[in-house]
Amino acid sequence: MESGEYFGVGSIVSCKTCYNQSYEGEVLAFDPQCKMLVLKCAASNDRGSFNDVHMININLVGEIQVKKENSTGAPASLNNLSTQRLNVRTKLEVEKKKRFLTAMASGVTVEGQKLFLAITKTIDEVCWRGCDIVVLDQVTISPPYKQENVTGDESSKAFNHVKKIVEKYLKEMNVNSN
Repeated sequence: MESGEYFGVGSIVSCKTCYNQSYEGEVLAFDPQCKMLVLKCAASNDRGSFNDVHMININLVGEIQVKKENSTGAPASLNNLSTQRLNVRTKLEVEKKKRFLTAMASGVTVEGQKLFLAITKTIDEVCWRGCDIVVLDQVTISPPYKQENVTGDESSKAFNHVKKIVEKYLKEMNVNSN
C-alpha cells in the first residue's frame, strides 16, 4: 500500500455494512478523504464476463477485512466502460422528462399525462401537439384520450399498435380504479 492509502488498489477486500450487506471484491479505488471505497465484485446476474461495481462509504461499514494485498503494485486492467451507451441513455431520459414537462405546462389532464407516459414505455417517438398526443408522426390521440379519440391511417401498423396500447391502458386503469 502506498502511504496515505488504507486499501491498496488491486487488493481483495471483504466488508459488511451497517445495513447487513456484504461485499467482497477487488479494490478499484479508495479515497481516504471522502472515505469511499470502490470494489469490483462478481456479477450479481451470474454472468462471468461482467462485474458489479460498488461504491461503499467506509463510514457505514461495520466490519472490513483485507483478504489479499496487491503484491504486484499495479492494479489489474479494467475493461472500457461504454460511456456512449450511458450518454445515449441519459439523453433519452432528459428528452422524456422534457416531453412530460411540456405536457404539464400545456394544461393536459392527468389522464392524458398518464396515457402519454404509458405510450412512451414502448414507443420513443411520442410528443405533444397542444393537448393532443402524437405518436410516430402518424397517429393522434385527442382528449378525452379514449379509443374512439385515436385518429390516423387505420390500415397502418402504427395506428393498430397505438390503439392496442390505449385499449390496454384503459383496461388497466379500470381494473385499478375498481
